[in-house]
Amino acid sequence: MSSVGAVIKDGKVVETAAESSVKNAANKTGMDKDAFLQLLVAQMKYQDPLEPTSNTEYISQYATFSQVEQMQNMAATMELTRASSMVGKLVEVQTTDSSGDTKTVQGMVEYVTYENGKAYVSINGNLYSADDVNAVIDDTYQNAFDLAVSFIAAMDKMPKVEYLKLEDKESVEALQKVFNGMTAYQQGFISDEYVQKLQKYVERMAELVEAAGGDKDDAGGEEGDKTEGEGDGGEGDSGAETS
Repeated sequence: MSSVGAVIKDGKVVETAAESSVKNAANKTGMDKDAFLQLLVAQMKYQDPLEPTSNTEYISQYATFSQVEQMQNMAATMELTRASSMVGKLVEVQTTDSSGDTKTVQGMVEYVTYENGKAYVSINGNLYSADDVNAVIDDTYQNAFDLAVSFIAAMDKMPKVEYLKLEDKESVEALQKVFNGMTAYQQGFISDEYVQKLQKYVERMAELVEAAGGDKDDAGGEEGDKTEGEGDGGEGDSGAETS
C-alpha cells in the first residue's frame, strides 16, 4: 500500500480518504471459514463425553463448512473480477473518515491489488477499498460534464447583459459557436438559466452591431452632404476667381 504522510490539524492526525477506505475495509469482519473451523474444533474438544456429537452431525457440519468455503471463494473471485474490470476507467470513491465526514475521490483506476481477502483499487497512487467505489463514470458522460463546466465558467466571466459592449462580440460568438457545436446530450448538461443567458447575449450583441452600423451610415451620409457642399462652394470660388 502506498505510504501517505500524516496531516496534522488542530493537534490531531487527520485521516486521509485513502487511509480511511483501507482501514474500513480491513475492519469489516465476519464469520469466515477459519472462524467456522475453529468453532467446529471447539465443539469437538468440549463436547460431553457421555453424549458425544453423532457422526451424522459432524458430516452435516462439514458439508456446511464446505459450502461456506465455496461461497467465500466465489465471492472473492467475483470481487476481484469486478475490481479488475475497473482498471483504466474513471471511478468515484466515497469514504467516511473517523470523524464521520464523507469524502469523495475521483480518478482513473491504475491497477488492482488483492490482500487479505479484499480487493483494492489504486487511484492517483493511493489504494482504496473496491467496496467504496460507488460509481464507474462513462467517458461520454465525463466529457460532456467537463465541457459544461468549462462553458459555464466562460459564461460567468462575461459582463452582465446590460454592460455588454462591441468589444465582447468575439467572446459572444465563441460561446455561441461552442454551444451550437455540442450534441443534444452535451447541451443537456447546461442549465436553462445559462441557455437563456446566452440567448440574451446574442440578441443584445445583434442590437449593438445594428446600432453601430446605423451610426456609421448616418455619419457617412453627413460626410457625403458635407463633401457635396464643399464641392459646390469650391466651384463657386473658382468661378469668382475666373471672373
